[in-house]
Amino acid sequence: MNARFWGIAGRFTAFLAVVALTIYIYSIRERAAEFEQYGYAGIFVISFMAYATIVLPAPGVAIIAAMGAVFNPFWIGVVAGAGAALGEVVGYIAGYSGQKIAAKARVYAYLENLTKKYGMGAVFLLSAVPNPLFDLAGASAGALKMPVLQFFLACWAGETVKMLIFAYGGASLLQMLG
Repeated sequence: MNARFWGIAGRFTAFLAVVALTIYIYSIRERAAEFEQYGYAGIFVISFMAYATIVLPAPGVAIIAAMGAVFNPFWIGVVAGAGAALGEVVGYIAGYSGQKIAAKARVYAYLENLTKKYGMGAVFLLSAVPNPLFDLAGASAGALKMPVLQFFLACWAGETVKMLIFAYGGASLLQMLG
């Protein structure tokens, strides 16, 4: 077997692993609340699981907001941002392994152009804003072979900003209601 075959086989295997992880996380989404009792480590796991899915919705931001009212919102934002960024690496791997997954979608082409032009800045901004399209942005970063560490760091910074907003928002809401 030649190197090209093993490269394709490796990408296909990575893609199958991403699909399997997404299906598993989606199937246990109702159990996410059980992790709350584990404090910050539970928040990390909830955030990872919510963001490791591709396309399928999973609970996450609502739990982060609620936990911001219970725990220190700053640390909730930091820990949830790290979990979310690590979860988003799954979308990156999907793009890296199956470069043509969403290539026909116009929005994918737009996100790919943004990522190509602005690199880490695009990843940061797209991850800092709540939007359902970030999976495609992560896939485009993977398809463009952005170094995974650069992707992770930009994503972590953006996700942390977003999670801080939700955590402090949850804490503020509790104070207003209480």
